[in-house]
Amino acid sequence: MYDHGIFTRGATRGDGTIGEDVTINLRTIRSLPLRLHAQSGLPDHLVVRGEVYMHLDNFQALNRRMTERGDDAFANPRNAASGSLRQLDSTITATRPLVVTCYEIMALSMPVPPTHWDELETLARWGLPTPVRRQLCASIDEVVSFHRETESVRDQLPYEIDGVVVKVNRRDWQDRLGMKSRSPRWAIAYKFTPRKEVTSVQDIVVSVGRTGSLTPVALLKPVEVGGVTISRATLHNADEVARKDIRIGDTVKVERAGDVIPAITERVPVPGEHRSTPFRMPDHCPVCGSNVGREGAYFYCTGQLVCGAQLKGAIEHFASKHALNIEGLGKKTVAQLVDKGLVRSLADLYRLTNNDLVRLEGFADRSATLLVESIAGSKTVSLDRFLMGLGIRQVGQHIAKVLAREFGSLEEIMSADQERFQEIREIGPEISESLVVYWSEPRNREVIAQILESGVQVAPGMATGDRRKSPLAGKTFVFTGGLDHFTRDGAQQAVETAGARMSSSVSKKTSYLVVGRDAGSKLDQARALGVPILTEQEFAALIGKDEKRT
Repeated sequence: MYDHGIFTRGATRGDGTIGEDVTINLRTIRSLPLRLHAQSGLPDHLVVRGEVYMHLDNFQALNRRMTERGDDAFANPRNAASGSLRQLDSTITATRPLVVTCYEIMALSMPVPPTHWDELETLARWGLPTPVRRQLCASIDEVVSFHRETESVRDQLPYEIDGVVVKVNRRDWQDRLGMKSRSPRWAIAYKFTPRKEVTSVQDIVVSVGRTGSLTPVALLKPVEVGGVTISRATLHNADEVARKDIRIGDTVKVERAGDVIPAITERVPVPGEHRSTPFRMPDHCPVCGSNVGREGAYFYCTGQLVCGAQLKGAIEHFASKHALNIEGLGKKTVAQLVDKGLVRSLADLYRLTNNDLVRLEGFADRSATLLVESIAGSKTVSLDRFLMGLGIRQVGQHIAKVLAREFGSLEEIMSADQERFQEIREIGPEISESLVVYWSEPRNREVIAQILESGVQVAPGMATGDRRKSPLAGKTFVFTGGLDHFTRDGAQQAVETAGARMSSSVSKKTSYLVVGRDAGSKLDQARALGVPILTEQEFAALIGKDEKRT
Protein backbone atom coordinates (compact mmCIF):
# COMPACT_ATOMS: atom_id res chain seq x y z
CA MET A 1 0.00 0.00 0.00
CA TYR A 2 1.28 3.45 -0.95
CA ASP A 3 -0.09 6.77 0.32
CA HIS A 4 1.05 9.87 -1.55
CA GLY A 5 3.82 7.77 -3.11
CA ILE A 6 5.21 6.46 0.20
CA PHE A 7 5.09 2.75 1.09
CA THR A 8 2.94 2.47 4.23
CA ARG A 9 1.76 -1.11 4.68
CA GLY A 10 2.00 -4.65 3.33
CA ALA A 11 0.11 -7.82 4.17
CA THR A 12 -0.14 -11.41 3.02
CA ARG A 13 -3.21 -12.51 1.09
CA GLY A 14 -4.50 -14.47 4.11
CA ASP A 15 -8.09 -15.64 3.72
CA GLY A 16 -8.96 -12.95 1.19
CA THR A 17 -10.26 -10.59 3.87
CA ILE A 18 -7.65 -10.59 6.65
CA GLY A 19 -3.94 -11.19 6.09
CA GLU A 20 -0.77 -11.06 8.15
CA ASP A 21 0.92 -7.68 8.52
CA VAL A 22 4.43 -8.00 7.03
CA THR A 23 5.14 -4.28 6.55
CA ILE A 24 8.46 -4.27 8.41
CA ASN A 25 9.72 -7.34 6.57
CA LEU A 26 8.74 -5.97 3.16
CA ARG A 27 10.79 -2.84 3.84
CA THR A 28 13.91 -5.06 3.83
CA ILE A 29 13.37 -6.24 0.23
CA ARG A 30 15.61 -4.17 -2.01
CA SER A 31 13.52 -4.56 -5.17
CA LEU A 32 10.46 -2.97 -3.51
CA PRO A 33 10.66 0.85 -3.68
CA LEU A 34 9.79 2.69 -0.47
CA ARG A 35 9.01 5.80 -2.54
CA LEU A 36 7.39 5.84 -5.99
CA HIS A 37 8.77 7.81 -8.94
CA ALA A 38 6.95 11.12 -9.26
CA GLN A 39 7.56 12.08 -12.91
CA SER A 40 4.19 10.78 -14.20
CA GLY A 41 1.93 11.99 -11.37
CA LEU A 42 1.32 9.90 -8.27
CA PRO A 43 -2.01 8.76 -6.81
CA ASP A 44 -3.00 9.72 -3.28
CA HIS A 45 -3.70 6.06 -2.56
CA LEU A 46 -2.55 2.86 -4.25
CA VAL A 47 -2.89 -0.82 -3.33
CA VAL A 48 -1.09 -3.37 -5.50
CA ARG A 49 -0.95 -7.16 -5.49
CA GLY A 50 2.36 -8.89 -6.04
CA GLU A 51 4.43 -11.96 -5.28
CA VAL A 52 7.59 -12.50 -3.26
CA TYR A 53 9.97 -15.18 -4.53
CA MET A 54 13.63 -16.25 -4.71
CA HIS A 55 15.98 -16.76 -7.62
CA LEU A 56 17.23 -20.33 -7.84
CA ASP A 57 20.94 -19.54 -7.39
CA ASN A 58 20.18 -17.45 -4.29
CA PHE A 59 17.91 -20.20 -2.92
CA GLN A 60 20.67 -22.80 -3.33
CA ALA A 61 23.22 -20.51 -1.66
CA LEU A 62 20.81 -19.91 1.24
CA ASN A 63 20.33 -23.65 1.75
CA ARG A 64 24.10 -24.20 1.76
CA ARG A 65 24.52 -21.60 4.48
CA MET A 66 21.71 -23.14 6.54
CA THR A 67 23.07 -26.69 6.34
CA GLU A 68 26.57 -25.43 7.23
CA ARG A 69 25.06 -23.96 10.42
CA GLY A 70 23.30 -27.24 11.15
CA ASP A 71 19.83 -25.88 10.33
CA ASP A 72 17.26 -27.71 8.20
CA ALA A 73 17.31 -26.67 4.55
CA PHE A 74 14.16 -25.42 2.80
CA ALA A 75 12.37 -27.93 0.58
CA ASN A 76 11.91 -25.48 -2.32
CA PRO A 77 12.13 -21.76 -3.18
CA ARG A 78 8.40 -21.25 -2.58
CA ASN A 79 8.64 -22.45 1.03
CA ALA A 80 11.82 -20.44 1.53
CA ALA A 81 10.20 -17.22 0.30
CA SER A 82 7.04 -17.71 2.36
CA GLY A 83 8.94 -18.58 5.54
CA SER A 84 11.36 -15.69 5.10
CA LEU A 85 8.62 -13.12 4.53
CA ARG A 86 6.68 -14.20 7.63
CA GLN A 87 9.65 -14.14 10.04
CA LEU A 88 8.91 -12.55 13.40
CA ASP A 89 12.41 -11.03 13.33
CA SER A 90 12.83 -8.65 10.38
CA THR A 91 16.63 -8.80 10.67
CA ILE A 92 16.41 -12.44 9.56
CA THR A 93 14.20 -11.47 6.61
CA ALA A 94 16.78 -8.86 5.66
CA THR A 95 19.40 -11.60 5.22
CA ARG A 96 17.18 -13.62 2.88
CA PRO A 97 17.49 -12.99 -0.91
CA LEU A 98 13.85 -12.08 -1.54
CA VAL A 99 12.58 -10.45 -4.73
CA VAL A 100 9.15 -8.94 -5.38
CA THR A 101 7.15 -8.38 -8.55
CA CYS A 102 3.81 -6.53 -8.81
CA TYR A 103 1.09 -7.53 -11.24
CA GLU A 104 -2.28 -5.99 -10.32
CA ILE A 105 -3.79 -2.75 -9.03
CA MET A 106 -6.27 -3.55 -6.24
CA ALA A 107 -7.30 0.00 -5.32
CA LEU A 108 -6.51 3.41 -6.76
CA SER A 109 -7.59 6.95 -5.91
CA MET A 110 -7.64 7.91 -9.61
CA PRO A 111 -9.27 6.13 -12.58
CA VAL A 112 -7.73 2.70 -13.17
CA PRO A 113 -6.06 2.18 -16.60
CA PRO A 114 -8.50 0.65 -19.13
CA THR A 115 -6.40 -2.46 -19.83
CA HIS A 116 -4.24 -4.85 -17.83
CA TRP A 117 -1.27 -4.08 -20.09
CA ASP A 118 -1.63 -0.36 -19.36
CA GLU A 119 -1.92 -1.25 -15.68
CA LEU A 120 1.48 -2.98 -15.75
CA GLU A 121 3.03 -0.14 -17.73
CA THR A 122 1.70 2.38 -15.22
CA LEU A 123 3.12 0.42 -12.28
CA ALA A 124 6.49 0.23 -14.04
CA ARG A 125 6.49 4.01 -14.63
CA TRP A 126 5.94 4.52 -10.91
CA GLY A 127 9.06 2.43 -10.27
CA LEU A 128 7.39 -0.80 -9.14
CA PRO A 129 8.90 -4.08 -10.38
CA THR A 130 6.58 -5.85 -12.84
CA PRO A 131 6.84 -9.18 -14.72
CA VAL A 132 9.64 -8.91 -17.27
CA ARG A 133 8.51 -11.87 -19.36
CA ARG A 134 5.08 -10.93 -20.66
CA GLN A 135 3.38 -10.56 -24.02
CA LEU A 136 0.26 -8.86 -25.37
CA CYS A 137 -1.42 -11.51 -27.54
CA ALA A 138 -3.94 -10.79 -30.30
CA SER A 139 -5.19 -14.37 -30.66
CA ILE A 140 -5.35 -17.80 -29.00
CA ASP A 141 -2.63 -18.98 -31.39
CA GLU A 142 -0.31 -16.30 -30.01
CA VAL A 143 -1.14 -17.39 -26.46
CA VAL A 144 -0.28 -21.02 -27.29
CA SER A 145 2.91 -19.92 -29.01
CA PHE A 146 4.00 -17.84 -26.01
CA HIS A 147 3.24 -20.77 -23.70
CA ARG A 148 5.34 -23.17 -25.79
CA GLU A 149 8.20 -20.69 -26.10
CA THR A 150 8.24 -20.04 -22.35
CA GLU A 151 8.12 -23.77 -21.53
CA SER A 152 11.08 -24.37 -23.86
CA VAL A 153 13.25 -21.91 -21.87
CA ARG A 154 11.89 -22.58 -18.35
CA ASP A 155 15.12 -24.30 -17.30
CA GLN A 156 17.10 -21.22 -18.34
CA LEU A 157 15.04 -18.81 -16.24
CA PRO A 158 16.52 -17.67 -12.91
CA TYR A 159 13.36 -18.67 -11.00
CA GLU A 160 10.94 -21.60 -10.85
CA ILE A 161 7.68 -21.44 -12.83
CA ASP A 162 5.07 -24.12 -13.54
CA GLY A 163 3.16 -22.31 -16.29
CA VAL A 164 1.93 -18.96 -17.55
CA VAL A 165 -1.13 -16.91 -16.55
CA VAL A 166 -3.48 -15.88 -19.36
CA LYS A 167 -5.60 -12.79 -18.65
CA VAL A 168 -8.30 -10.87 -20.46
CA ASN A 169 -6.71 -7.51 -21.23
CA ARG A 170 -9.68 -5.10 -21.21
CA ARG A 171 -10.76 -4.13 -17.72
CA ASP A 172 -14.42 -3.67 -18.67
CA TRP A 173 -14.47 -7.26 -19.96
CA GLN A 174 -12.84 -8.40 -16.73
CA ASP A 175 -15.67 -6.72 -14.82
CA ARG A 176 -18.29 -8.42 -16.99
CA LEU A 177 -16.73 -11.85 -16.46
CA GLY A 178 -16.53 -11.29 -12.69
CA MET A 179 -15.21 -13.57 -9.98
CA LYS A 180 -15.70 -17.09 -8.73
CA SER A 181 -15.54 -17.71 -4.98
CA ARG A 182 -11.72 -17.81 -4.94
CA SER A 183 -10.47 -16.69 -8.36
CA PRO A 184 -11.33 -14.43 -11.31
CA ARG A 185 -13.10 -15.80 -14.39
CA TRP A 186 -10.94 -13.54 -16.56
CA ALA A 187 -7.62 -15.26 -15.78
CA ILE A 188 -6.48 -18.88 -16.05
CA ALA A 189 -3.27 -20.72 -15.19
CA TYR A 190 -1.93 -22.41 -18.33
CA LYS A 191 0.33 -25.05 -16.78
CA PHE A 192 3.40 -26.70 -18.29
CA THR A 193 3.79 -30.47 -18.62
CA PRO A 194 5.09 -31.67 -15.22
CA ARG A 195 8.64 -33.02 -15.12
CA LYS A 196 8.91 -36.77 -14.52
CA GLU A 197 11.65 -39.06 -13.22
CA VAL A 198 11.94 -42.80 -12.54
CA THR A 199 12.56 -44.26 -9.07
CA SER A 200 11.46 -47.20 -6.89
CA VAL A 201 8.94 -47.72 -4.08
CA GLN A 202 10.77 -48.75 -0.91
CA ASP A 203 7.68 -48.99 1.32
CA ILE A 204 4.01 -48.00 1.56
CA VAL A 205 2.87 -46.51 4.86
CA VAL A 206 -0.45 -45.06 6.00
CA SER A 207 -0.67 -41.51 7.35
CA VAL A 208 -3.57 -40.21 9.46
CA GLY A 209 -4.89 -36.72 8.73
CA ARG A 210 -6.50 -34.20 11.08
CA THR A 211 -10.01 -35.43 10.20
CA GLY A 212 -8.98 -39.06 10.68
CA SER A 213 -8.65 -39.83 6.97
CA LEU A 214 -6.15 -42.60 6.20
CA THR A 215 -3.93 -41.95 3.21
CA PRO A 216 -1.45 -44.45 1.70
CA VAL A 217 1.96 -42.84 1.11
CA ALA A 218 4.78 -44.30 -0.97
CA LEU A 219 8.29 -43.99 0.49
CA LEU A 220 10.60 -43.61 -2.49
CA LYS A 221 14.26 -44.01 -3.26
CA PRO A 222 15.24 -40.31 -3.27
CA VAL A 223 15.18 -38.77 -6.73
CA GLU A 224 15.60 -35.17 -7.94
CA VAL A 225 12.59 -33.80 -9.84
CA GLY A 226 12.82 -30.23 -11.11
CA GLY A 227 15.58 -29.32 -8.68
CA VAL A 228 13.82 -30.78 -5.61
CA THR A 229 14.65 -34.13 -3.97
CA ILE A 230 11.55 -36.30 -3.68
CA SER A 231 11.48 -39.16 -1.14
CA ARG A 232 7.74 -39.69 -0.64
CA ALA A 233 4.54 -39.30 -2.64
CA THR A 234 0.86 -39.60 -1.79
CA LEU A 235 -1.09 -42.49 -3.29
CA HIS A 236 -4.39 -40.70 -2.47
CA ASN A 237 -6.62 -43.67 -1.58
CA ALA A 238 -6.96 -47.46 -1.78
CA ASP A 239 -8.82 -47.37 -5.11
CA GLU A 240 -6.04 -45.31 -6.68
CA VAL A 241 -3.39 -47.77 -5.43
CA ALA A 242 -5.39 -50.67 -6.91
CA ARG A 243 -6.00 -48.85 -10.21
CA LYS A 244 -2.31 -48.14 -10.71
CA ASP A 245 -1.36 -51.47 -9.07
CA ILE A 246 1.46 -49.91 -7.05
CA ARG A 247 3.35 -52.32 -4.76
CA ILE A 248 6.47 -52.24 -2.59
CA GLY A 249 9.56 -52.71 -4.78
CA ASP A 250 7.93 -51.41 -7.98
CA THR A 251 9.68 -49.08 -10.40
CA VAL A 252 7.53 -45.97 -10.92
CA LYS A 253 7.42 -42.59 -12.65
CA VAL A 254 7.20 -39.59 -10.31
CA GLU A 255 6.18 -36.01 -11.06
CA ARG A 256 5.56 -32.86 -9.05
CA ALA A 257 1.94 -32.02 -9.82
CA GLY A 258 1.85 -28.29 -10.48
CA ASP A 259 5.61 -28.46 -9.90
CA VAL A 260 4.81 -28.71 -6.18
CA ILE A 261 3.09 -31.91 -4.99
CA PRO A 262 4.95 -35.22 -5.57
CA ALA A 263 2.78 -37.86 -7.25
CA ILE A 264 3.28 -41.29 -8.82
CA THR A 265 1.88 -41.25 -12.34
CA GLU A 266 2.37 -44.90 -13.31
CA ARG A 267 4.23 -48.15 -12.70
CA VAL A 268 7.12 -49.01 -15.03
CA PRO A 269 7.13 -52.76 -15.81
CA VAL A 270 10.56 -54.40 -15.49
CA PRO A 271 11.22 -57.69 -17.35
CA GLY A 272 11.71 -60.63 -15.00
CA GLU A 273 10.69 -58.73 -11.84
CA HIS A 274 9.22 -60.60 -8.84
CA ARG A 275 6.51 -58.38 -7.41
CA SER A 276 5.37 -58.20 -3.80
CA THR A 277 1.80 -58.83 -2.64
CA PRO A 278 -0.84 -56.18 -3.39
CA PHE A 279 -1.22 -53.39 -0.82
CA ARG A 280 -4.16 -53.55 1.62
CA MET A 281 -5.44 -50.80 3.90
CA PRO A 282 -5.26 -51.64 7.64
CA ASP A 283 -8.27 -52.63 9.75
CA HIS A 284 -7.07 -50.52 12.69
CA CYS A 285 -5.64 -47.00 12.90
CA PRO A 286 -1.82 -47.15 12.81
CA VAL A 287 -1.65 -44.33 15.40
CA CYS A 288 -4.24 -45.16 18.08
CA GLY A 289 -5.49 -48.65 17.17
CA SER A 290 -9.13 -47.61 16.79
CA ASN A 291 -11.31 -49.34 14.22
CA VAL A 292 -11.10 -48.09 10.65
CA GLY A 293 -14.31 -47.07 8.83
CA ARG A 294 -14.86 -46.59 5.12
CA GLU A 295 -16.76 -44.12 2.92
CA GLY A 296 -16.43 -45.15 -0.71
CA ALA A 297 -12.75 -45.08 -1.63
CA TYR A 298 -11.79 -43.34 1.61
CA PHE A 299 -10.84 -44.92 4.95
CA TYR A 300 -10.88 -43.09 8.27
CA CYS A 301 -10.04 -43.60 11.94
CA THR A 302 -13.08 -43.66 14.21
CA GLY A 303 -10.99 -42.58 17.20
CA GLN A 304 -11.72 -38.85 16.65
CA LEU A 305 -9.97 -36.76 19.34
CA VAL A 306 -8.57 -39.78 21.22
CA CYS A 307 -6.25 -40.30 18.25
CA GLY A 308 -2.95 -38.48 18.62
CA ALA A 309 -2.61 -37.86 14.89
CA GLN A 310 -6.03 -36.29 14.67
CA LEU A 311 -5.41 -34.17 17.75
CA LYS A 312 -2.21 -32.71 16.29
CA GLY A 313 -3.90 -32.03 12.98
CA ALA A 314 -6.97 -30.60 14.69
CA ILE A 315 -4.84 -28.17 16.71
CA GLU A 316 -2.85 -27.10 13.65
CA HIS A 317 -6.08 -26.49 11.73
CA PHE A 318 -7.70 -24.68 14.69
CA ALA A 319 -4.68 -22.34 14.90
CA SER A 320 -4.30 -21.83 11.12
CA LYS A 321 -4.51 -18.41 9.49
CA HIS A 322 -7.98 -19.09 8.05
CA ALA A 323 -9.32 -20.13 11.47
CA LEU A 324 -8.23 -18.64 14.82
CA ASN A 325 -4.91 -17.44 13.36
CA ILE A 326 -2.68 -18.20 16.38
CA GLU A 327 0.77 -17.03 15.26
CA GLY A 328 3.71 -19.10 16.46
CA LEU A 329 1.71 -22.30 16.94
CA GLY A 330 3.32 -24.30 14.15
CA LYS A 331 3.57 -27.99 13.42
CA LYS A 332 6.72 -28.57 15.46
CA THR A 333 5.35 -26.80 18.53
CA VAL A 334 2.02 -28.62 18.30
CA ALA A 335 3.83 -31.97 18.11
CA GLN A 336 5.81 -31.15 21.26
CA LEU A 337 2.73 -29.98 23.15
CA VAL A 338 0.83 -33.19 22.37
CA ASP A 339 3.79 -35.56 22.80
CA LYS A 340 4.63 -34.11 26.23
CA GLY A 341 1.00 -34.30 27.34
CA LEU A 342 0.62 -30.53 27.77
CA VAL A 343 -2.33 -30.42 25.35
CA ARG A 344 -4.86 -33.27 25.24
CA SER A 345 -7.73 -31.23 23.75
CA LEU A 346 -8.24 -27.92 21.97
CA ALA A 347 -9.33 -26.30 25.25
CA ASP A 348 -5.94 -27.10 26.81
CA LEU A 349 -4.36 -24.50 24.54
CA TYR A 350 -5.95 -21.78 26.67
CA ARG A 351 -4.47 -23.21 29.86
CA LEU A 352 -0.84 -23.04 28.68
CA THR A 353 1.57 -20.86 30.65
CA ASN A 354 5.06 -19.48 30.09
CA ASN A 355 6.42 -22.18 32.39
CA ASP A 356 4.86 -24.87 30.20
CA LEU A 357 6.31 -23.46 26.99
CA VAL A 358 9.89 -22.78 28.14
CA ARG A 359 10.23 -26.55 28.66
CA LEU A 360 9.85 -27.03 24.90
CA GLU A 361 12.71 -27.09 22.42
CA GLY A 362 13.22 -23.72 20.74
CA PHE A 363 11.43 -21.65 23.39
CA ALA A 364 12.80 -18.98 25.70
CA ASP A 365 11.00 -16.48 27.95
CA ARG A 366 10.33 -14.01 25.12
CA SER A 367 9.03 -16.54 22.58
CA ALA A 368 6.91 -18.25 25.26
CA THR A 369 5.34 -14.90 26.20
CA LEU A 370 4.59 -14.12 22.55
CA LEU A 371 2.81 -17.44 22.03
CA VAL A 372 0.79 -17.13 25.25
CA GLU A 373 -0.26 -13.64 24.15
CA SER A 374 -1.13 -14.89 20.67
CA ILE A 375 -3.32 -17.65 22.12
CA ALA A 376 -5.02 -15.15 24.45
CA GLY A 377 -5.61 -12.85 21.48
CA SER A 378 -7.58 -15.57 19.73
CA LYS A 379 -10.19 -15.72 22.49
CA THR A 380 -12.40 -13.31 20.57
CA VAL A 381 -13.15 -14.81 17.16
CA SER A 382 -15.75 -14.38 14.44
CA LEU A 383 -18.31 -17.13 13.95
CA ASP A 384 -17.07 -18.12 10.48
CA ARG A 385 -13.48 -18.48 11.66
CA PHE A 386 -14.55 -20.54 14.67
CA LEU A 387 -16.58 -22.86 12.43
CA MET A 388 -13.61 -23.15 10.09
CA GLY A 389 -11.37 -24.02 13.03
CA LEU A 390 -13.54 -26.95 14.13
CA GLY A 391 -12.51 -28.93 11.06
CA ILE A 392 -15.99 -30.19 10.17
CA ARG A 393 -15.89 -32.39 7.08
CA GLN A 394 -16.80 -30.44 3.90
CA VAL A 395 -16.97 -27.11 5.74
CA GLY A 396 -14.29 -24.86 4.32
CA GLN A 397 -13.92 -21.07 4.32
CA HIS A 398 -16.81 -20.38 1.97
CA ILE A 399 -19.38 -22.62 3.68
CA ALA A 400 -18.26 -21.33 7.10
CA LYS A 401 -19.00 -17.77 5.94
CA VAL A 402 -22.34 -18.86 4.48
CA LEU A 403 -23.34 -20.40 7.82
CA ALA A 404 -22.17 -17.34 9.76
CA ARG A 405 -24.25 -15.05 7.53
CA GLU A 406 -27.34 -17.27 7.64
CA PHE A 407 -27.47 -17.98 11.38
CA GLY A 408 -27.34 -15.53 14.24
CA SER A 409 -25.16 -17.59 16.58
CA LEU A 410 -23.23 -20.80 17.14
CA GLU A 411 -26.14 -22.11 19.21
CA GLU A 412 -28.54 -21.70 16.26
CA ILE A 413 -26.21 -23.68 14.01
CA MET A 414 -25.76 -26.45 16.59
CA SER A 415 -29.53 -26.85 16.96
CA ALA A 416 -30.41 -26.77 13.23
CA ASP A 417 -31.56 -29.96 11.52
CA GLN A 418 -30.72 -31.26 8.04
CA GLU A 419 -33.86 -29.76 6.51
CA ARG A 420 -32.95 -26.30 7.83
CA PHE A 421 -29.42 -26.53 6.44
CA GLN A 422 -30.71 -27.53 3.01
CA GLU A 423 -32.86 -24.41 2.83
CA ILE A 424 -29.60 -22.52 2.27
CA ARG A 425 -28.76 -22.15 -1.42
CA GLU A 426 -25.07 -23.06 -1.14
CA ILE A 427 -25.58 -26.14 1.04
CA GLY A 428 -26.55 -29.48 -0.47
CA PRO A 429 -27.33 -32.93 0.98
CA GLU A 430 -23.71 -33.98 1.59
CA ILE A 431 -22.72 -30.83 3.50
CA SER A 432 -25.95 -30.77 5.50
CA GLU A 433 -25.50 -34.43 6.45
CA SER A 434 -21.90 -33.76 7.50
CA LEU A 435 -23.05 -30.90 9.74
CA VAL A 436 -25.78 -32.96 11.39
CA VAL A 437 -23.42 -35.91 11.97
CA TYR A 438 -20.84 -33.57 13.53
CA TRP A 439 -23.31 -31.93 15.94
CA SER A 440 -24.89 -35.27 16.86
CA GLU A 441 -21.59 -36.58 18.26
CA PRO A 442 -21.59 -35.79 22.04
CA ARG A 443 -17.78 -35.65 22.18
CA ASN A 444 -17.74 -32.82 19.63
CA ARG A 445 -20.23 -30.81 21.69
CA GLU A 446 -18.17 -31.53 24.82
CA VAL A 447 -14.99 -30.20 23.18
CA ILE A 448 -16.79 -27.02 22.06
CA ALA A 449 -18.20 -26.51 25.57
CA GLN A 450 -14.69 -26.84 27.01
CA ILE A 451 -13.35 -24.26 24.54
CA LEU A 452 -16.07 -21.78 25.46
CA GLU A 453 -15.51 -22.42 29.18
CA SER A 454 -11.85 -21.52 28.60
CA GLY A 455 -12.91 -17.97 27.79
CA VAL A 456 -13.27 -18.09 24.00
CA GLN A 457 -15.99 -15.71 22.83
CA VAL A 458 -17.53 -16.38 19.42
CA ALA A 459 -18.82 -13.16 17.91
CA PRO A 460 -22.23 -13.84 16.32
CA GLY A 461 -22.86 -13.51 12.60
CA MET A 462 -25.39 -10.98 11.39
CA ALA A 463 -28.52 -11.92 13.32
CA THR A 464 -31.82 -12.46 11.49
CA GLY A 465 -33.33 -9.34 12.98
CA ASP A 466 -30.32 -7.24 12.01
CA ARG A 467 -30.44 -8.57 8.45
CA ARG A 468 -34.06 -7.52 8.16
CA LYS A 469 -33.12 -3.98 9.19
CA SER A 470 -30.39 -3.78 6.55
CA PRO A 471 -31.28 -1.98 3.29
CA LEU A 472 -29.75 -4.94 1.46
CA ALA A 473 -31.56 -7.63 3.48
CA GLY A 474 -32.51 -10.54 1.20
CA LYS A 475 -31.59 -8.57 -1.94
CA THR A 476 -29.81 -9.85 -5.04
CA PHE A 477 -27.34 -7.58 -6.84
CA VAL A 478 -25.99 -7.84 -10.37
CA PHE A 479 -23.13 -5.64 -11.62
CA THR A 480 -22.36 -4.63 -15.19
CA GLY A 481 -19.61 -2.48 -16.68
CA GLY A 482 -16.43 -1.20 -15.10
CA LEU A 483 -16.38 0.30 -11.61
CA ASP A 484 -14.15 3.31 -11.05
CA HIS A 485 -13.73 3.21 -7.28
CA PHE A 486 -14.88 -0.22 -6.15
CA THR A 487 -12.97 -3.36 -6.95
CA ARG A 488 -15.34 -6.20 -7.80
CA ASP A 489 -14.13 -8.05 -4.70
CA GLY A 490 -14.80 -4.97 -2.59
CA ALA A 491 -18.32 -4.60 -3.93
CA GLN A 492 -19.07 -8.27 -3.33
CA GLN A 493 -17.73 -8.08 0.22
CA ALA A 494 -19.91 -5.03 0.96
CA VAL A 495 -23.02 -6.78 -0.37
CA GLU A 496 -22.39 -10.05 1.48
CA THR A 497 -21.46 -8.35 4.75
CA ALA A 498 -24.94 -6.78 4.79
CA GLY A 499 -26.61 -10.15 4.23
CA ALA A 500 -27.36 -9.82 0.51
CA ARG A 501 -25.92 -11.82 -2.39
CA MET A 502 -24.47 -11.23 -5.84
CA SER A 503 -25.53 -12.93 -9.05
CA SER A 504 -23.91 -13.01 -12.48
CA SER A 505 -27.14 -12.74 -14.50
CA VAL A 506 -30.27 -10.56 -14.53
CA SER A 507 -33.67 -12.14 -13.86
CA LYS A 508 -37.05 -11.21 -12.41
CA LYS A 509 -35.62 -12.01 -8.97
CA THR A 510 -32.82 -9.43 -9.33
CA SER A 511 -33.24 -6.64 -6.77
CA TYR A 512 -30.79 -4.13 -8.27
CA LEU A 513 -28.53 -3.78 -11.28
CA VAL A 514 -25.45 -1.63 -10.53
CA VAL A 515 -24.21 0.03 -13.72
CA GLY A 516 -20.62 1.09 -14.31
CA ARG A 517 -18.67 2.22 -17.35
CA ASP A 518 -19.49 0.65 -20.74
CA ALA A 519 -22.44 -1.34 -19.45
CA GLY A 520 -23.36 -4.40 -21.48
CA SER A 521 -26.53 -6.25 -22.45
CA LYS A 522 -27.51 -6.71 -18.79
CA LEU A 523 -28.67 -3.08 -18.78
CA ASP A 524 -31.19 -3.76 -21.58
CA GLN A 525 -32.35 -6.93 -19.80
CA ALA A 526 -32.87 -5.03 -16.55
CA ARG A 527 -34.89 -2.29 -18.27
CA ALA A 528 -37.06 -4.91 -20.00
CA LEU A 529 -37.75 -6.68 -16.69
CA GLY A 530 -38.28 -3.49 -14.70
CA VAL A 531 -35.28 -4.14 -12.41
CA PRO A 532 -34.19 -1.04 -10.41
CA ILE A 533 -30.95 0.41 -11.77
CA LEU A 534 -28.26 2.04 -9.62
CA THR A 535 -25.16 4.01 -10.52
CA GLU A 536 -21.95 3.22 -8.64
CA GLN A 537 -22.47 6.33 -6.49
CA GLU A 538 -26.08 5.35 -5.67
CA PHE A 539 -24.91 1.87 -4.70
CA ALA A 540 -22.30 3.38 -2.38
CA ALA A 541 -24.94 5.61 -0.77
CA LEU A 542 -27.28 2.64 -0.31
CA ILE A 543 -24.71 0.62 1.62
CA GLY A 544 -23.63 3.67 3.59
CA LYS A 545 -19.98 3.60 2.52
CA ASP A 546 -17.59 6.05 0.94
CA GLU A 547 -16.89 4.29 -2.33
CA LYS A 548 -13.41 5.77 -2.59
CA ARG A 549 -12.27 3.70 0.36
CA THR A 550 -13.46 0.31 -0.93
